[in-house]
Amino acid sequence: MTRKLHLALSAYGVGGPGQHGLWKDQRVPKNASVDINYYIQQAQTAERALFDAFFIVDSQFINASYPAHYLNRLEPLTLLSAVATHTSALGLVGTASSTYNSPFNLARRFASLDHISGGRAGWNVVTSFDTQTSRNYGLDEHLDYGTRYGRALEAVRVVRGLWDSYEDDAFPADVERDVFLDPTRLHALNHVGGHFRVAGPLNLSRSPQGQPVIFQAGVSEEGRNLAAHIAEGIYAPGESLPRAQEYYHDVKTRAAALGREPGHVVIFVGASPVIGDTDEEAHRVSREIFEADNDFDRKLAFLGRAFGAYDFGQHDLDAPFPDIAHLAEKGGRTHGLEIVRRAREAGQTLRQVVETLTEYRPSPFTGAPDTVADTIEHWFRTGAADGLNLRFRTHDDLERFIGDVVPLLQKRGLFRTEYEGGTLRENLGLPFPVNRHTLERAAAAAGTAVDAGTAVDAGAGTGLGTVAAGVAGGAA
Repeated sequence: MTRKLHLALSAYGVGGPGQHGLWKDQRVPKNASVDINYYIQQAQTAERALFDAFFIVDSQFINASYPAHYLNRLEPLTLLSAVATHTSALGLVGTASSTYNSPFNLARRFASLDHISGGRAGWNVVTSFDTQTSRNYGLDEHLDYGTRYGRALEAVRVVRGLWDSYEDDAFPADVERDVFLDPTRLHALNHVGGHFRVAGPLNLSRSPQGQPVIFQAGVSEEGRNLAAHIAEGIYAPGESLPRAQEYYHDVKTRAAALGREPGHVVIFVGASPVIGDTDEEAHRVSREIFEADNDFDRKLAFLGRAFGAYDFGQHDLDAPFPDIAHLAEKGGRTHGLEIVRRAREAGQTLRQVVETLTEYRPSPFTGAPDTVADTIEHWFRTGAADGLNLRFRTHDDLERFIGDVVPLLQKRGLFRTEYEGGTLRENLGLPFPVNRHTLERAAAAAGTAVDAGTAVDAGAGTGLGTVAAGVAGGAA
């Protein structure tokens, strides 16, 4: 099968990171972040353009300095359940923390969305970036980095095990025989692990796509390893072509080393296209957008997010950058420690760090439609991305991309002209995950053993790789 580009849309309502002033744009409804009709319109537009997925980010801690969208927004799965009833082919990917949710609730909520949507759900697994989230869940301290990622890996294994509670033929609903459920096709999990004890089974059958698609994002060593083990879709950094290529090659290599098929790990780089009639016009608009959001105090406040919502306002802006590396250890460690390292090496003041981190950097996908299409094609063909996770400031900008750039991608044979199927897995080119109990039954009948680590991914086509081995071993 010819490799095709994938497109996803992220909706940020009145403005996420780097969009602090978007709420003032007259084209943006002031209640966009809590207006379900806004999301439905965005999703239907993306589906009309044959996008793969609609992506909703989330976090569970705020203070008054956070971007407008963060201050007042809907819970992702509630939102996506409503959107599901107004779409028919678009994937629906919601963010949920493995640190502050139980696996049983996660399994049930995402399986429910999968049924509601007819097999279009995806779970974006996060470990919670904001250290202060712990206090919203009765904990004095945020879990350390290693614990959060170990918990995430086990949580996904447990959730996948719960999603396999029922085999696909568990409900014959045979009136003549008076048999609604075949009890031999129902399986308790009885998982006992380092972080969770979950008996199961889940009280919900498998959906048309078998299991929701697992997404993940992370650039740290732990994040990349987690992605290589569990992710079927990845949201990756897209600031520059070399960085994107390095990440793409590294994660695909790690997945292959674990016995997984690299093509079953679909990498989306983040992109915020700015399109104009000419390259010059697009860059002018890009600069205007930057200047409209160029509020130093806002940027200073938001810098603290990588350090547990630390208040940098207490420091002299022209003094050396404060020694707060220890605060990054439980929060955004990779980003925070990199900020501290660069500041030390360059001898930067706090003011210089803020200005350097937030200086004007146009999106690589800025220009006339042909230029943007050329750039997308180059990133796709040179091993930087399997697709783009797109963010637009306004609905007009989304429509411009759909009207001017998508047809060029289709004309070049890069992007679909119709959906491949009705489920998210089908449209992403991912295999159907065969229930592990069904595999074990078939193996027993044939007198062979099931290798849940390698045979499952390569032979049986679940795409779970060595994660399946963890489920089968740790959850038996």
